[in-house]
Amino acid sequence: MKKTLIASASFALIASLSAQAETVRFGIDLNYPPFSKQGADGKPQGFDIDMANALCKEMKVTCQIVPQDWDGLIPALNANKFDAIISSMQITPERQKAVDFTNKYYNIASRLVAKTGTKVDAASFKGKKIGVLRASTQEKFAKDFWGKNGATIVPYAKSPESFLDLKSGRVDAVFVDGAVGEGEFLKTAQGKGYTFVGPNYSDVKYFGLGAGIAVKKGNKALLDRLNKAIEAVRKDGSYKKVEEKYFSFDVYGG
Repeated sequence: MKKTLIASASFALIASLSAQAETVRFGIDLNYPPFSKQGADGKPQGFDIDMANALCKEMKVTCQIVPQDWDGLIPALNANKFDAIISSMQITPERQKAVDFTNKYYNIASRLVAKTGTKVDAASFKGKKIGVLRASTQEKFAKDFWGKNGATIVPYAKSPESFLDLKSGRVDAVFVDGAVGEGEFLKTAQGKGYTFVGPNYSDVKYFGLGAGIAVKKGNKALLDRLNKAIEAVRKDGSYKKVEEKYFSFDVYGG
């Protein structure tokens, strides 16, 4: 009996240590401030990183951030380089063919940034250039909306590079997530003389139902855990603390 109790206790200890040692690896493109960037100390920081940490805390696992360029995120996920993608990835039908998504963890409209007074309609940028993040929902929309009306759509591997080219005149506008355009350009000294032009763009056909966390097809166990964690941090106030650190408005959306 004593041996049985010792064996049971040992098994429980091993199981406990195993649970504590569990790690969830999140793939993130670190070139999309304020959602993600590499800080001056070399460490990842931003809304997506803080959300990943909050979710890991709720799930009682260790959180590991794996940097990955945007257009390689889904291939790297499917190659098991990490377990999930939390990188402001919009939930769209096209992406759902390749990965499974959690419920949204935020939903912000896309906006066009250009010089103050710029007129915006489908033909406004004929013969002009619009910067976008490569392989993004903004790129697809821009090609269909402005590209088919004579605009040249210029893709960038890193979103901040598009703002540098906007300021230098190499592109005439940048089409980007509204929070990125505001926080990383319009609110800075470089953004003087520029503003959001035109309406909010949130067509579900292009932009889906918001940003979700992607996992490999069929990984229902992790998907369910992440969904429960998102719901929990929304209820216990953890989400709001992260949100208020970066934004002055509700990013979760209606």
